[in-house]
Amino acid sequence: MNLYSLKMRASKSQDGIEKHISGAEKITGEDSLFIYSKALLTRALYHSKGKADFINIKIEKVNQEDILFLDALPVTTVNVSSYQDGIQKLLAMLEKIGITNASAVLEKLKDTYNMRGAMLLNVDTLERLEPNKDRGIRATYMDEVNSVMKKKDTKDHYNEAIVLATKVAYAPNIIGEICISDDPDYVTGYVASKENGYMRITKLKEMGSEDGGRIFLYRGDHSKVQDCIDYIEKREVLVKNISSILNKPYKTEESTKNKWNFIDKALENLKYNNLYRTMNEIKSAQSAHVTFQGKEMIMMASNNYLDMSNDSQVKAYALKAMGKYGVGSGGSRLTTGTINLHNQLEELLAVFKGTEAALVYNTGYMANIGIISALCSKDDVIFSDELNHASIIDGCCLSKAKIVVYRHNDMNDLEDKIKQNPCSKGLVVSDAVFSMDGDIVNLPQLVEIADKYGLFSMIDEAHSTGVIGENGRGTMEYFHMTRNPDIIMGTLSKAIGSEGGFVCGKQELIEYLKNKSRSFIFSTSLSPAVMAASIKSIELIMDEPQRVQALQENIQYFCNCLREAGIEADSETAIIPIIIGDEKSAMEISRELFEQGYYISAIRYPTVKKGCARLRVALMSTHNKDELKRAARVIAAIVNRYKRMREYV
Repeated sequence: MNLYSLKMRASKSQDGIEKHISGAEKITGEDSLFIYSKALLTRALYHSKGKADFINIKIEKVNQEDILFLDALPVTTVNVSSYQDGIQKLLAMLEKIGITNASAVLEKLKDTYNMRGAMLLNVDTLERLEPNKDRGIRATYMDEVNSVMKKKDTKDHYNEAIVLATKVAYAPNIIGEICISDDPDYVTGYVASKENGYMRITKLKEMGSEDGGRIFLYRGDHSKVQDCIDYIEKREVLVKNISSILNKPYKTEESTKNKWNFIDKALENLKYNNLYRTMNEIKSAQSAHVTFQGKEMIMMASNNYLDMSNDSQVKAYALKAMGKYGVGSGGSRLTTGTINLHNQLEELLAVFKGTEAALVYNTGYMANIGIISALCSKDDVIFSDELNHASIIDGCCLSKAKIVVYRHNDMNDLEDKIKQNPCSKGLVVSDAVFSMDGDIVNLPQLVEIADKYGLFSMIDEAHSTGVIGENGRGTMEYFHMTRNPDIIMGTLSKAIGSEGGFVCGKQELIEYLKNKSRSFIFSTSLSPAVMAASIKSIELIMDEPQRVQALQENIQYFCNCLREAGIEADSETAIIPIIIGDEKSAMEISRELFEQGYYISAIRYPTVKKGCARLRVALMSTHNKDELKRAARVIAAIVNRYKRMREYV
């Protein structure tokens, strides 16, 4: 069997500077070249560090007589609770392999963050030895024996790292290697040496950070530097016995007998990084004022935008339905769980949204994953806004379609991506109002582009229904559109004040989803009281548009009050983000607001990007002008104080 070396390098231009995105390689047989080439190309195109605009794939025949077979380094896993603890472990490991200036060596790792390869460092003089300081040294021509034999085409960070570490450990004059992953989705790293093996550390940075790099640790006569580089970059190596090592119980510095260790450590890490989440118990109805921890507070974080969940008419109608139909539905919609209220609500939703038909789901999340996974499959392409809600993202992943992410609300980028990714069937999907930013999708252009290329168009109207448009009917009314998107998804749990999700569209779409959407088919239906509450709420929105107008007036008034107080604010929706930046400050500001009687949530990573933490103010139609003006002043005073503190520091 002929063997080939297959290499991939991917980068993108950022502010005029080439930024490394991904690199990988294989040694494989001729019959697997296409499979691996496609796998590496996919990795380059859909990396968590962004999409590459330059991808280089190189294929070379390998002389099998030149291949060096090496036994994989033994593996040790060191569990730590925080990245600070991980760094201390790393320093101790460097000292263990004979490095007396470990802190100075580790400091050099920062210089590798923007390099395309690894640094070659003289550990005694701290002199950099690589000929090209921008390129660095690249370990190439290597793979795992089993990967060559078994056509294993999936990405495996762990195996690939052990292969590279093993090859480098046997290089002339190399006494060890340091590596921290630059992938924002991975926080691990390792120290490797021929004497002590591959020592994996579970946390060496914060989740979401792209800081990472690699140093090859050199000791000895400089006359051997070129021999070392030639070995690392040119010698063909296959590593044996990785599978047998990884199938054995890991050696660890902590007991692995307790299967709950990883959960405890994960929770500790969340707390340390101000990302730990808890639930607040409210002891009153969800309304403009709530009782929390024994005191009345102004609720400015709820999605109950029209205060329908506490409306007397809505509650009375739900109570009446419960008296007649009972408290549960007794089954799924396709067995015993459909009563006349379910059909009545779906007919009303279709009228409200101006479509032929509608279908109710148990939640908005279940609607999105059920709709998208039913419509798309592995041969299709989904074009998704980069700020779409998690339920849309999860629906895309469940579908197994190719996912192409376009820049936020950028219709030019959307069209470019469609041209670059032609397909026979595809979907363009976007939030209508983005849940963390409050901005509105450019729906006319989105629908026009989707129609132009023969793609389905879908929007999620969770935060636009009952909020925008003259009568609260959502994005189509807001833009005065006569052509609806193909698929209109929404929720009953926000401005409508009840529970559930829905989809509106053509009758054939609804019939298809009844038969193909798993989250609809395999769920017990919502209770009669919930159906009744949704019906009455929608009727009130349709009959009393002044409720929507009161909300829209509050939005405009509150934004003006914030601007007068020195806070940037511009929103046409009930969601008004106030960007803070770091997670700790956002949490502290939110706590101060709670103490002063304002229930305003801090939104942190991973809901928003790292370093983009914010206060998410959500208004209701029943807030009065005086309390909104006072709230704006209090928010501005606290936020501006924290800004001054940061500037001082």
